[in-house]
Amino acid sequence: MSGTLAPANPDVREFVATVERVDGTEVVLEETYFYAEAGGQPADRGTLGGVAVTDVQSRSNTVVHELAEPPEFTAGEEVTGVVDDDFRTYCMRAHTASHLLYGAGRHLLEDLGYGGFGISPEKVRVDFTTSTDIDDETLVELERLVNRAVWESRDVSWEELPVEEARGREEVAFNTKTEEGVMADADAVRVVTVDGWDWAACGGTHVRNTAEIGPIAVRSRSNPGEGMTRVEFSVGPPAIRAGADRHGAALAAARELDSNVDNMARRVTSLREERDALESELTDLRGEVLDARLREFEELTGGDDPWLVGGVSGFESNAVSERAKAVAEEESATVVAVGEGDAPFVVVAADGAVHAGEVVDALTDEFGGGGGGGPPFAQGGGLNAESGELLEWVRNYAVEK
Repeated sequence: MSGTLAPANPDVREFVATVERVDGTEVVLEETYFYAEAGGQPADRGTLGGVAVTDVQSRSNTVVHELAEPPEFTAGEEVTGVVDDDFRTYCMRAHTASHLLYGAGRHLLEDLGYGGFGISPEKVRVDFTTSTDIDDETLVELERLVNRAVWESRDVSWEELPVEEARGREEVAFNTKTEEGVMADADAVRVVTVDGWDWAACGGTHVRNTAEIGPIAVRSRSNPGEGMTRVEFSVGPPAIRAGADRHGAALAAARELDSNVDNMARRVTSLREERDALESELTDLRGEVLDARLREFEELTGGDDPWLVGGVSGFESNAVSERAKAVAEEESATVVAVGEGDAPFVVVAADGAVHAGEVVDALTDEFGGGGGGGPPFAQGGGLNAESGELLEWVRNYAVEK
């Protein structure tokens, strides 16, 4: 046989066919209504002569049924094939839903192209090529448009068209990696039409009206490759579960925010503004505390310049650096701050004859680690010493200077 009859007859669930050949667990029929895995749609499940069908593949235009065990029937006999109704129906709904999502993309996305799709038990993916950034707002609008198309009960139909005619219709979407590859050796191509919504070259099984699809919940987006955006969604019961989970999460979040779902976004914005104001105030207060701590450092005399030497805890080196520079300038002094903790660091800010970089170089020569800087500022880290030992070394260095 040349192919499966499933795409043209998606409602067939049981049929009788003559066995063409049997090779172990592989069976070829003279004709079959089992869908062979292709283009992102998985193979049908079911039974053949009472034996479970585990896979269906198309090889050199021959549909091969893989059975769970060698069958008792032989070539020339007639057998009954039963297609798993639940799984076929799910795949039909999911596949048509992917066309609705692409059709929604026609309304929202620029430079739209089709990069493929795939069906799994819990979700379906559609890959777009587009120059549009699919942000949260766009994702929500895609979901709204898809469900609207379901609600509008649009007819779904399919027909075989000459390849050149299909190529000449600008509205027909092609998957460059698969459809055009197949079309290279074909005289005709199957075009699936969702009335007034989407047109695509496709060999899958589909429902006959969008109302059969049921609810759709867009789950996520990602970028599987350069210039590609993947949108994942659920259909039917998984979509209902996803929607219920999202609603439950929104209600829980609103409760924690002492708000309701409708006002949650405004409540979050208000809390973020409050947080930002508090963080700014805290930063200012921490800066004042750090300034006070630096000004209370032990004052030493080294050469013509005073030295302010001490340890600090609870502050990162970058914060200490900025405040040390300011204090050094205001006090016309050399400020040396040693960070206390598991990973001691040293910050040197100088406003005078002392070269801050030379101080750090001498310190790292003594205790290892790395760092450096110029005359007005330098810092070092990775030192093989505790903060107390570092402070004692700095005191001696200052006095010797």
